[in-house]
Amino acid sequence: MIPPSFDYISAGGNRHPSAADWDQWSGVLAFGADQNVALWNPLGADGRGIYEILVGHEGQINAIKFAQQMSDGTRRLLSGSADGELCVWQRNSHGNLPDQWVLLSKLKAHKGAINTIATLPGSQLVATGGADSTIKIWRLPAGDTNDALVHTIELKPSYIPLTVAIGDFMVEDQTDSVFVAVGGTRTSIQVYAVSGLAAGKATHCLQVTISGHESWVTSLALKSIREHGPSPDKALWLASASQDKSVRLWLISRNRHDNHGCPPKHELLLEQSLAAKVHTIRAASITLSITFEALLLGHEDWIYTAFWNPQPGTRQLLTASADNSLIVWEPEPSSGIWLSSTRLGEISGQKGATSATGSTGGFWIGLWSPNADAVACLGKTGSWRLWQHHTNRSYWVQKAGLSGHTKIVTDLSWTRKGEYLLSTSSDQTTRLHAEWQSSDSRSWHEFARPQIHGYDLNCIQSLSTTRFVSGADEKLLRVFKQPKKVANMLERLCGIASSEEADVVPEAADMPVLGLSNKATTQNIGDGADFDVDDNVAGPTTSAVYESEEPPTEDHLARHTLWPEQEKLYGHGHEISALAANHAGSLIATACKASSTEHAVIRMYDTEDWHEIRPPLAAHSLTITALAFEMNGDQLLSVGRDRQWTVFVPITPRGVLATDGHASPNYALSAANPKGHTRMILDAAWCVKSTWPVFATAGRDKTVKIWASLDDKNQQFTCRTNIVREAAVTAIDFYNNSAGNLACLAVGEETGQLSYHVIPVDAYKSSHGEQVEPLRSVEIVKRLCPSKAITRLAWRPRDLGRLGIGAPSQLAVASADSSLRILSIDWERSEGT
Repeated sequence: MIPPSFDYISAGGNRHPSAADWDQWSGVLAFGADQNVALWNPLGADGRGIYEILVGHEGQINAIKFAQQMSDGTRRLLSGSADGELCVWQRNSHGNLPDQWVLLSKLKAHKGAINTIATLPGSQLVATGGADSTIKIWRLPAGDTNDALVHTIELKPSYIPLTVAIGDFMVEDQTDSVFVAVGGTRTSIQVYAVSGLAAGKATHCLQVTISGHESWVTSLALKSIREHGPSPDKALWLASASQDKSVRLWLISRNRHDNHGCPPKHELLLEQSLAAKVHTIRAASITLSITFEALLLGHEDWIYTAFWNPQPGTRQLLTASADNSLIVWEPEPSSGIWLSSTRLGEISGQKGATSATGSTGGFWIGLWSPNADAVACLGKTGSWRLWQHHTNRSYWVQKAGLSGHTKIVTDLSWTRKGEYLLSTSSDQTTRLHAEWQSSDSRSWHEFARPQIHGYDLNCIQSLSTTRFVSGADEKLLRVFKQPKKVANMLERLCGIASSEEADVVPEAADMPVLGLSNKATTQNIGDGADFDVDDNVAGPTTSAVYESEEPPTEDHLARHTLWPEQEKLYGHGHEISALAANHAGSLIATACKASSTEHAVIRMYDTEDWHEIRPPLAAHSLTITALAFEMNGDQLLSVGRDRQWTVFVPITPRGVLATDGHASPNYALSAANPKGHTRMILDAAWCVKSTWPVFATAGRDKTVKIWASLDDKNQQFTCRTNIVREAAVTAIDFYNNSAGNLACLAVGEETGQLSYHVIPVDAYKSSHGEQVEPLRSVEIVKRLCPSKAITRLAWRPRDLGRLGIGAPSQLAVASADSSLRILSIDWERSEGT
């Protein structure tokens, strides 16, 4: 038996400057994705995106840091969330199996949100900063971490720490004292000396308050160096980044007069006359000096992060800013003056849009790879950009990064043959996910962003390989058609054949600045607007996204993969709540939010000419939560908040003129149950494998009910199977075996738990109405399940030519934790987990 596994995970990163870290040992980049920790190997040879998601937090993750390797060789990962909890993860190896991270302990670290985590190199000491105006120092033992708290610093005057750096006093085998630099919602940097750590009776003292910045200090970074001279000494560079758009460099070094008495008077006078202001930190007999060394100016907006090049002896600083750029700073060899050597990113197309005017754009995090041959940054859309340095040619090349939704994923829809998957979200985007078929591997990626909207999107349905319809928090629905260049890209990179239909649509699409409708264009969009910021950055041209042999980058996804809007469908009086299309894509059924029978109606549209089929179908009294067409016919199933399910059937066949003069089928109510569940019904699905009418409903009453008709006229249905779950059931979907008489019902719950139930279809053909039990019910392991409510489930349609005979089935899972995942489930042969 092959256990269920991930084929694909998509999730956007949290927009917080401390919510990611790139491990310098394993090459894994960990970042916060809502309340989960996502793991990604940006430079991995297989080209995969997220390969694992760690579930343990209940609040959004604000800070992530890889800890030093433990004495027993294990690795630790720290994550802090908005509810003040600190999670300690440990990587366990299991022979030939892939390494897995397990939750070692969960600590209530702060009374407010954790904003920053810092580690001390060569030590097990960790510092955390929280919105409760405290800095806490922890020691991570090799075993249990419940007693890990060493010391607490209460910040005076009270302010919120945004960044913290911890360093030692540069004395061999001296672990009793450290210094802690803190920046936050003040213009100054506080430096504390903490002593007595080895004895377990730590004390702290505010040593110095460093001024210079004119706004909040957002990032602090330390790097160990060796000072030049006849007897080089160890020193530290401290970089401080601020919302005042500047970076300041400070040199921290041992006072060379320590333990050698006072310096000569003439030498002291010379130092005072020539040197900048010197700050000192003392602990026991050790004194450190802090001097201002350089002011770096070049960014045009807030600077969020500053990170030193991790390679020993290399003086390079990477900064990420809200001005949509990364800058690599380094001293000029001859003069020692710090200059900008490389600038990566883009120039904002919105002139005058800065953080001061309410814009939330830009790059929130910039990170170095372990070998410093690549950099990654997190943008405003929650997507990661990646650049690799070509040493031989001395320039940076942008590579395919990582993307995903940043809010609730509200709906999913496969194309009729499962060529690709569409997802839509409250982050106001629709995304197209497909499998990249490279020469040596296969991996899933986002290949297009057909819709970038101004309203939260609620539902989506694929009508064909080249068309889909979506509904949002607005009264109309929008129909989109695939442009030529996207179709060509999907054919070349994913093996998805272009249809003839795509040949009659425009080249691409663009969105007006003050509009919500994607307009068709006949030429390359963005000509001259998407260019590199620096000459030593090799970037693609406008059309390169369609010629590249790799999946599109974030810049291309956001600008060059929109689909033109083909039609608008009107009729509803409130926000769209549910949407369905029949298997042929010729009919669309829609519903909107409602609190009365007047608005709780189903409006149907004919996709041939987009006219509404009247009259609307009335049966519900509250919001309709789900609609589903039966695959082998056009029967329509609806469920709603009023606890009712209904079945509508066509009363005039297609092609016969109806009362409104159109050749569209009219529908009439065939069956209904006003009390199908004891609480609201949240989802419904037809059993396609059955030639006898069978469908399932799922409700907040924690049950899934399978209903079967007592005849073939769809007029009387009885509940034949009752599956009781531990929580409210929010999503279900039937998968139908290509052979045999078994169907598989996937079930998703409000807690994020997934399960599937194998159903004997033939048993429902009996007219006696006896109860039918599932042949087996299987719980999906927690590691593969989302951390929040499952909003939609969708089995990938079986395509033997694409998936292969005997290949496991694939289940797409949408969740409120902003993740989209595709699970590989071999349910036809499995007997359990």
